[in-house]
Amino acid sequence: MQDVTIRHNPERQRFEVLTGGNVIGKAVYKEYDAGGSPQRIFYHTVINEEYGGQGLAGKLVKAALGETVDEGRAIVPVCPFIKKYLRKHPEYAAAAVATTLAHLEFLDAASAARA
Repeated sequence: MQDVTIRHNPERQRFEVLTGGNVIGKAVYKEYDAGGSPQRIFYHTVINEEYGGQGLAGKLVKAALGETVDEGRAIVPVCPFIKKYLRKHPEYAAAAVATTLAHLEFLDAASAARA
């Protein structure tokens, strides 16, 4: 496999895994402000099937969560992969907040606005 790069693409609200200049995976989020408490709601993580089983999703999520914490944002895990990762990596526990109905309604409204 060619070199793999992980980058933050804030314009598209996602972290990306690239190889050979092509996006082969992403962790998608929405920014959310909980009354002065900035949060990043992670709702979808995917790696292209042909690149599965190489640990790329874990590397992607580690970079995404690390940058989120470094920016002073809380992590809101809606994505099942992110939830699973957080259970295995307690070092992020202090930065994670429970998903609420308000978070889910915000995601629904954002999705409806795109449609």
